[in-house]
Amino acid sequence: MHWFARFVVACTVVLVLAGSLVTSTDSGLAVPDWPTTYGWNMFTFPPSMWVGGIFYEHGHRLIASTVGFLTIVLAAWLWIAEPRIWLKRLGVMALAAVILQGLLGGLTVMYFLPAPVSTAHAGLAEIFFCLTVAIALFTSPGWLAGGTQGAGSAVVAVVDDAMLRKVATTTTVLVYVQILLGATMRHTEAGLAIPDFPLMFGGLLPDHWDPKIAIHFSHRLGAMVVSLAALATAGHIWWHYSHLRALTRPATLLAALIALQVTLGAFTVLSGLHVAINSAHVVCGALVLTTSLVITLRSWRIRFADADTAIAGASTGPALRSAELGRRPGPFGPGAGVHDPTGASR
Repeated sequence: MHWFARFVVACTVVLVLAGSLVTSTDSGLAVPDWPTTYGWNMFTFPPSMWVGGIFYEHGHRLIASTVGFLTIVLAAWLWIAEPRIWLKRLGVMALAAVILQGLLGGLTVMYFLPAPVSTAHAGLAEIFFCLTVAIALFTSPGWLAGGTQGAGSAVVAVVDDAMLRKVATTTTVLVYVQILLGATMRHTEAGLAIPDFPLMFGGLLPDHWDPKIAIHFSHRLGAMVVSLAALATAGHIWWHYSHLRALTRPATLLAALIALQVTLGAFTVLSGLHVAINSAHVVCGALVLTTSLVITLRSWRIRFADADTAIAGASTGPALRSAELGRRPGPFGPGAGVHDPTGASR
């Protein structure tokens, strides 16, 4: 199930890319009807007619339908085979999200791309992506074991760090808000409202304002806030948990993605909204969000039901219970950061 969930995640990345290409190429109305395609059943529309913007919009619909089908399979599999009730419900939530996402996609076409509906469509896409990533994480062997196993090191059960939970959760929320600002900017055609970078109309602040400039400026300001929050999360992990690969790897990835995202944002403006750069910027933003989400969920692992650990059972056994790794002294005292699933603090 875990590998199938990962496959759904990978397909969702492709779907996010396809959706970004539709917007970047202004192909949202290349197919003016829905759910049909120029009167054809979506799945029988002739490939010979996939030309121009039709290729992007129709391709997006087919990929979305594929992801929807895979989500049905995933939700059913979880409901049948997964013992954790809350995870069964998460699968149903993912299925409901992808269905609603399809309906919002149809409304964007039927009502000629209204900005609020298009932005909601983009925002829900990110929520669905987060749900698939969460399901893949919750079904992973490392999560079931209560921690992670690094090369040549003991198994660490759970990190208990209130500060990490706060900063990671805040970062994830800020990234999502930033994505909504970016979606608003894209769907209100404010991407070049401030046409220069890093300055704004040649200065540190815009010398005049209108709604589009305000949206664009908010997105740039949000990029600074998100970057600082992400670096705070990564820095906390590098300082306190340098021995825990389950945290250091996503922290390093988060820092790298943030650097790439800022670079792509700059070149999106400087290139005049180049299609490839603009679309890569959207996909990278989604990866920033889900990477931050993984860190957040792992920081909250100790607060999940003890039944999660019990599922691992004999497969984790003595090795897990013999964990001896701690964290560097911090604001919560020596060794406050690591617990084992039996409830004994390390």
